[in-house]
Amino acid sequence: MNFVLWNILLAILWVLATGHFTPANMAAGYLLGFLVLWFARRALGPARYFVRAWRAVCLLAYFLKELVIANFRVAHDVVTPAFYMRPALIPIPLDASTDAEITLLAGMVTLTPGTLSVDVSPDRKTLLIHAMFGENPEEVRRSIKNGFERRILEILR
Repeated sequence: MNFVLWNILLAILWVLATGHFTPANMAAGYLLGFLVLWFARRALGPARYFVRAWRAVCLLAYFLKELVIANFRVAHDVVTPAFYMRPALIPIPLDASTDAEITLLAGMVTLTPGTLSVDVSPDRKTLLIHAMFGENPEEVRRSIKNGFERRILEILR
């Protein structure tokens, strides 16, 4: 049984029942459907859907935290007279192997100010990124691997 499809169906039923097709109402229906499925999970059988949903929320929270920190760091570098940036191209060895995993990781890296995904190696084992603050390449690698990549793999695998 696919809990994602059930949740979407419950959200659509909520929208039809209320008669208001707005993004906020659809989100409310999705959350209500999630709660219904949560309470009915014993009757419906085992599912990793709820664990993955929680991990997705954690990934979103982590991304937002990193986004705020990176924005302040870049803004500080822009408004101060001295430049603190040390640009560098840094290869990141990947544990991610599927197109979805690599694309999501590259997208999140690119959306974070101060970093940009440049290329993926032909064997899909390395992601090349440009870091605005690349004075410590090992720290950048560790941050991406233990931050974004680990959380993405927890959701998608």
